[in-house]
This record gives sequence, structure tokens and C-alpha cells, in this order.
Amino acid sequence: MTEPPENQEPPDSLIAYDEIVQDSLRQVVRKVLGDVADGGGLPGAHHFFIAFRTRFPGVDMPRHLLERYPEEMTVVLQHRYWDLLVDDEHFEVGLTFNQVPAKLSIPYKAITGFVDPAVNFALQFIVTMPEPADEPPPPPLEDSESGSNVVSFDFKRKK
Repeated sequence: MTEPPENQEPPDSLIAYDEIVQDSLRQVVRKVLGDVADGGGLPGAHHFFIAFRTRFPGVDMPRHLLERYPEEMTVVLQHRYWDLLVDDEHFEVGLTFNQVPAKLSIPYKAITGFVDPAVNFALQFIVTMPEPADEPPPPPLEDSESGSNVVSFDFKRKK
């Protein structure tokens, strides 16, 4: 039996394993949020940091938040949230930002990170933005005040 050459690179896969795994892990987020919605709230000390791409198609959020967070935003589901609705492709939740209520709708494919610090659980996702379909550029962004339910989270930091 002959040994394969040492510098031989693996062949490109014709199966999109990375995408399949990402989709499966997004179903973990959907299942957890669905269980929370069905159970009427977060159990014990559980709480979630959910980071998402704000300009991903299907994200629906107030304009002032989009202006403040033009690329990515992290929200916290812990004590002050309401109307958590979990669907197959997205979830909706009500949160307050500087004592102003807001409703967000977030497709699972827009999520870049999901963390439950109570149990040291984290998922990180690769989000591929779809190609724009000859749409006009987004309007210029304005500065606004910091949001109380928004947390900056570094998913690359190792302990």
C-alpha cells in the first residue's frame, strides 16, 4: 500500500456541509426560543444575547435603531421583553430601548451569535448577505442615543 503525498489538499466538496451545519444550529436557536415562548418565560437564570445583521432581508426594526446600529446589533432577552413569537423562519420580540418600546422581527439567517451566559453556551454563525437587486443605497445614518437593551459582545474573545 502506498502512502498519499503529504502536500495533497483535500478535494472541494460537492456537498454544502458548512451550510447544512449552520442551518441545523440555527434550529437550536429556534427550538430554545420556541420553548421559552411556550413556557411563558426564561427558566432559572437563563438569559440570551442574540447578535444579528440589521440590514439582512426580513429584519424589521424601528428606523432609529437601524440608524444607530447600521450593521450589527446585540439584544438581550432577560427580564424586560414581551410578545415573543417564534416562527419557522424568524422570531419577533418586544423590547425597550431608552424606555421606548420597540418590536423587532429577526430571521434566523440574520443571527450571527447566540449566547446563554448562565450556562456558558454559545453559537456563532456565518451570515452571508444576499446580493442586492439594484436597490438604491440606504439613507444616510444619523447619530442617536445609546440603547439600554443593546450589548456589545466580542464573540472572538477566548477565556
